[in-house]
Amino acid sequence: MEEKKFDVKSIIGFVLIFGILLYVMYQNQPTPEELEAQKQAEQAQAEAENNQSKQNADLVTTASDYTENTQVLDSTQKAALQNKVGAFAYALTLPKSSEQYTTVTTDVFELKFNRKGGHLAEVKLRNFVDYDSVPVYMVKDQNSAFNLTFGTSDNRTLNTQDFPFEPTVTKNGENTVVSMKLKVSASDFLEYRYELKPNDYMIDFSIRSQGLNGVFNTSQPIAIDWKQKTIRHSKSISYENRYTRLTYMHDDGKVDKLSQGGDDDETVSDVDWISYRQHFFSTILAAENATLDNVAMTSLNLVEDEEIDTLYTKLYTAKMPLAYNGGELNKNFGLYYGPTDSKTLKQYDKGLEKSIPFGWGIFGWINKMLFIPLFNFLSGFLPYGIAIIVMTVLVKILLSFVQYKQFLSQAKMKILKPELDAVREKYKDNKLKAQQETMAIQSRAGASPLSGCLPGLMQIPVFYALFMFFPTAFALRQKSFLWADDLSSFDSVLDLPFRIPLYGDHVSLFPILAAIAIFFYMRMTTGQQMANQPTQEGMPDMAKMMKYMIYFSPLMMLVFFNNYASGLSLYYFISNSISIGIMLVIKNYIIDEDKVLAKIEVNKTKPKKQSKFQKKMAEMMEQAEQQKQAQQRGRKK
Repeated sequence: MEEKKFDVKSIIGFVLIFGILLYVMYQNQPTPEELEAQKQAEQAQAEAENNQSKQNADLVTTASDYTENTQVLDSTQKAALQNKVGAFAYALTLPKSSEQYTTVTTDVFELKFNRKGGHLAEVKLRNFVDYDSVPVYMVKDQNSAFNLTFGTSDNRTLNTQDFPFEPTVTKNGENTVVSMKLKVSASDFLEYRYELKPNDYMIDFSIRSQGLNGVFNTSQPIAIDWKQKTIRHSKSISYENRYTRLTYMHDDGKVDKLSQGGDDDETVSDVDWISYRQHFFSTILAAENATLDNVAMTSLNLVEDEEIDTLYTKLYTAKMPLAYNGGELNKNFGLYYGPTDSKTLKQYDKGLEKSIPFGWGIFGWINKMLFIPLFNFLSGFLPYGIAIIVMTVLVKILLSFVQYKQFLSQAKMKILKPELDAVREKYKDNKLKAQQETMAIQSRAGASPLSGCLPGLMQIPVFYALFMFFPTAFALRQKSFLWADDLSSFDSVLDLPFRIPLYGDHVSLFPILAAIAIFFYMRMTTGQQMANQPTQEGMPDMAKMMKYMIYFSPLMMLVFFNNYASGLSLYYFISNSISIGIMLVIKNYIIDEDKVLAKIEVNKTKPKKQSKFQKKMAEMMEQAEQQKQAQQRGRKK
């Protein structure tokens, strides 16, 4: 019984797929020299910022000493404060609060506002926990800083992070309003205003001043300095870090990103929003009414060694100027702390969902128009693991015509093999003539070893789209199926006491099952193509390449998917298992080789009209044959 064999289209598809995977994983990797230069630049920048912070802290230290233990300052002390910080000495003379933080709770948040600096010191998402059942914090333990640097009319440069703000909490209907004011008098101030809405991850945030048009030095803009280290929330820090990336929208809807794997920086104007994305959770600053100009952004990778239990994944910074309006400040923002979920982000109508890496071009379009709606529909009434299986079945049914075309082409080549072997034997001393006759036979029969390539290539957009869909599907986060307790992370069934390079320190079961399915599928199909594909002079040995691919493809799945989302490995396991079933049905019940042979014989009797390309190829081969014959005659003479 002749062995079932493989189609060359699948080889081409797999090679292209692996190329795409390697490109995705290793794009934008900096050289060691670039990393060293970036680190030196970061160190120089940090030193400069520390020096400036120390200078400003020195201005406030004496004032803080006055207010630590006293409630009333005499005229001499007030004069000393005035001499150090000018009009902002008033804020330091106010009675010191016994509480450093102001705490506010909503349906989705537990927030702490720091009286010193007026910014958010802690942001806890009430509805989520991390891989270790610890509440998800976006801001905690000084991982985030928000500061305004501004000049004064008496030639001072001050930072809001060095001054105490006066908090007040009020209600605006159902909304909670937190006002943090840095005062220069009873009625004049710089204010951070936060308005919190029920069941809403978006905070209305505004920066405004009152009565400071004579205090600010309006010849230089106020500069926002916003920093945040993203806190680890997933089991695999390397996997989470791969999808942790600074993303921003600018120039009327264009979305760009800083480097995924290394350190990066960019200065951009006309910015609509900046997203500090950390895989499944994001912190987003969105400008209202007008865009931001000259925004200097940086991204620093903090995961230098995957074996170290690192707390943070990346450090993001953004510096941007704020323009004055009539000598005062009045700028509105949206401040988002919440899930990186397309359904949630889309409701704000700011294009925030574009921060999610669904894939570029047609791949992203397939995800947004097909897979996301389909999966949302199925998961609405099915368990998430079952929804993945059902979606896989539907996708395979949709692409079953592709496999049919591939197997039909394979059947034609199998039937023609004896005739083609006879031609190659007849012209074994004339390779060019053998190739001409082979092409003529294939053309008359309506068969070609490449006739199934186009249908095979059609599977690549689907493959890559799903490769991007599963790791970014927030709905899969912490959803269990069988032994996998989280379909958005790896399904470890064994923890290893050591780390294997590229593989990791654990064994995931779904990638093993997927690798086994790929192996048997290729064993069942590759032999056929290896037998039908002759080795031609000057061409690669395709039979040998296919033999290697039988083992290389499962190995790729086993190694590279060990740390990927188990939902993705589940998809590939089910997909390849179904492919084996479809292949057996098509070969044994749909494609009748006798009918295919009869059709080939009919095609041979029909005049075959050649395309321009085929004619040109035939002419070139004929000319080459004539030249070869002329050379042989010349040697005989």
